Amino acid sequence: MPASITLSHLSCSAPDGRSLLSDLDLSFGPERTGLVGRNGIGKTTLLRLITGALQPHSGHVTVHGNLGILHQNVQADPDGTIASLFGAVDALALLRRAEIGDASAEELAHADWTLEARMGSALAKVGLDAPPDTVLSKLSGGQNTRARLAALVFSEPDFLLLDEPTNNLDRDGRDAVLGLLAGWRGGAIVVSHDRELLDTMDAIVELTSLGARRYGGNWSRYRERKALELAAARRDLADAEKRVADVDRKAQETAEKKARKDGAGKRKRAKGDMPLILMNGQKNRSEETGASNARLAERRRVQAHEEAASARERIEVLQPFSVVLPPTHLPAGRTVLAIDGASASYEPKQPILRDLSLAIVGPERVAVTGPNGSGKTTLLALITGQLQPRTGSVKVMTEFALFDQQVSLLDPSLSIRDNFRRINPEANENACRAALARFMFRADAALQPVSTLSGGQLLRAGLACVLGGPKPPAFLILDEPTNHLDIDSIEAVEAGLRAYDGALLIVSHDEAFLEAIGITRRWDLAETGLT
Repeated sequence: MPASITLSHLSCSAPDGRSLLSDLDLSFGPERTGLVGRNGIGKTTLLRLITGALQPHSGHVTVHGNLGILHQNVQADPDGTIASLFGAVDALALLRRAEIGDASAEELAHADWTLEARMGSALAKVGLDAPPDTVLSKLSGGQNTRARLAALVFSEPDFLLLDEPTNNLDRDGRDAVLGLLAGWRGGAIVVSHDRELLDTMDAIVELTSLGARRYGGNWSRYRERKALELAAARRDLADAEKRVADVDRKAQETAEKKARKDGAGKRKRAKGDMPLILMNGQKNRSEETGASNARLAERRRVQAHEEAASARERIEVLQPFSVVLPPTHLPAGRTVLAIDGASASYEPKQPILRDLSLAIVGPERVAVTGPNGSGKTTLLALITGQLQPRTGSVKVMTEFALFDQQVSLLDPSLSIRDNFRRINPEANENACRAALARFMFRADAALQPVSTLSGGQLLRAGLACVLGGPKPPAFLILDEPTNHLDIDSIEAVEAGLRAYDGALLIVSHDEAFLEAIGITRRWDLAETGLT
């Protein structure tokens, strides 16, 4: 039987009782499927249901074939090695004993003499050159991801389940993942916000609060379809709101007509020129007709409002939040950053950056690129004053905000609202709530403690508190800002940064993001030069 995954009437709720997935019917075959949706919608939950790590509240999952799984944020075993990822520790130990003539004949009969070559080939496919006995704790986050990908493919599964496989990978690592999936002929379900990766998919499945929907084709084709759906939803909302207005107007006209008729009847009864029994009969008929009309009008009013609410909900699902920024009024000729012959290191005899010179003038947008370990984080620490230069000078000549990957500018013990008021003391409560609402922290959502937020929510909260204030800083420094955002959030942040009139310095491996925000220069630390 061909490899397949089938979900039938699948439902699952979060621990707090919130429904994540409801009555899903999906099937996956031997194709590459991108799984997308907003943070918290249930993408990782769906993968856990498929693997059996989580049991559904109703429905069932049927899997034909072997699964290979790459989880997000797996902590490396401090004593583990690359060989342990491959499940090859004992087999490699046998080969070592055989090499020195210390293996028995029975053991030699079970030796896998091609093992090392096949492991090396798998590692090469993901661009990792490291011996099998390399300790995992010595690898960077990106190198760990590559090693786990290599071990995954080495196990020859029928289906790959990948949860954000390009997070924390440098350009070479991302290219390795793209190449691996480009040559993959089995089934694959890839949870990702990496649009470059999603453009290589054969299909896109989107999870929303309304359920799941499959789109044939890659990410670009999916976005075209979504744009058409959004336009249709806006037309439906306009029609629904017109029906609401028509129903309310007709109800008002009917009520006014009845009031006039009742008034005329009262005046006739007051004159006493009609028999009492006839007057009472007319009054009863009028009341019955009025009650019937009122019930009909109420049914029409409720139906019209429900249709409008449904149309609004559809638009909220299709349309991401928007970001509108106040201007910084940064002059075009003002120098905001000047680095002159700076060198930096954490150990005196182990320099990381040498003789760097860089200036950012006016609203320039500079991307810092380079492979993992080339010194990008060290550079940001140097610019923000967390690290002092060994030689040369570093001067920041305007107000700035740093968005590191932990969003440490926020106090985790405070709510989002209280962080906003702390960072923007001149903003009143109305301005605070309006700014947070633009970043989708409405009503009680603004009162969530920062310590309880997911990675994507954390960055969104940081952006809201800094960019949503009355006067954003004229210089923004961002360290891998898209790592934990869903695609709708990324595109909203892109829209906001395109409108931002200050200077930007951004560390990112996300080429689609850098292109969308209009990078004007690149600084490649591997080449230590400007382009």
